[in-house]
Amino acid sequence: MLKKISSIFTSYTSLFIILTAVVAYFFPDLFGWVQQGQRASVILGLIMLTMGLTLSLEDFRIMFSRPMDIFIGAVAQYTIMPLLAWSLSRMFHLDPFMSVGLILVGCCPGGVSSNIMSFLCRGDVAYSVGMTTASTLLSPFVTPLLVLRLAGAEINVDAMGMFLNILYVTLLPVSLGVLVNFLLSRTESLKRWNTEILRPMLPVWSVLCLACIVGGVIFTVRPQLMEQGWRLIALTLAVVTCHNFSGYLLGYGVACLYRFPTSKKRTLSIEVGMQNAGMATVLSRNFFANPAVIALNPMAALAVVPCAVSCAYHSISGTLVATYFLWRDSLKKKE
Repeated sequence: MLKKISSIFTSYTSLFIILTAVVAYFFPDLFGWVQQGQRASVILGLIMLTMGLTLSLEDFRIMFSRPMDIFIGAVAQYTIMPLLAWSLSRMFHLDPFMSVGLILVGCCPGGVSSNIMSFLCRGDVAYSVGMTTASTLLSPFVTPLLVLRLAGAEINVDAMGMFLNILYVTLLPVSLGVLVNFLLSRTESLKRWNTEILRPMLPVWSVLCLACIVGGVIFTVRPQLMEQGWRLIALTLAVVTCHNFSGYLLGYGVACLYRFPTSKKRTLSIEVGMQNAGMATVLSRNFFANPAVIALNPMAALAVVPCAVSCAYHSISGTLVATYFLWRDSLKKKE
């Protein structure tokens, strides 16, 4: 039963997030609690804890056994997506706050759902887990510096505060999850409980937490959405689509450049294109669209719009890309 519930949440993540956004728009008070204090950061920490609970020492062994592949992937992710975000913000003449939101998405590590997409399209899952882990471990250091470099000229960026925040909500929860997973694997009874009960519920927990974050964001930006309406939504979708699919294409191109096998090409494409938009959403809310900043400038709420849209959009597009790869496989079999 737990596996069936988990499968439903995993298969329909994007639909669940979209429905949450719609409900939050029409009934914003349901998600107002998320924006109080540091609750959004705690929720993101819980998501990262679930990531740690899925990692084992074997995953780290695999990651360190292929350092050059991981290095190529990390460099591709932390150059392609940030530079694309910066370029698109100039091309579309985005408001400074929307621009920093898009840049923040581009500077965040790979999303956990990319591992699922790599599995679905018969990619290199071990490489996917290694890349996600490596980019997440690097994020406290790389993400603040990139945001400061690319957006610091237009808007105040608290790089040190961002470093500490990412440290608290990523490295510490992930490390705790890895430790708990290690302790649960030491005895047969705990290992069975971990495999049959805890693990199947982790995707459900992650999706519910992500839905809370998105709902809280809609609560924050609802006034701007009501004021600017479909124009703001259309602009954001256009920018996020260009950013996301360009990441897929350029990630695949890098893999071709280094002559990776097909499975690894697919994985690098998905890892580069899919970002941890949940992290970007929390960081944008904490540093660029918090209540104090919005009180001084209501337009600051726009910083979280590209992040929130990316939360749902990346899941949808990742599914489409995985389906496309499988479709190509079926065509080759017919030939």
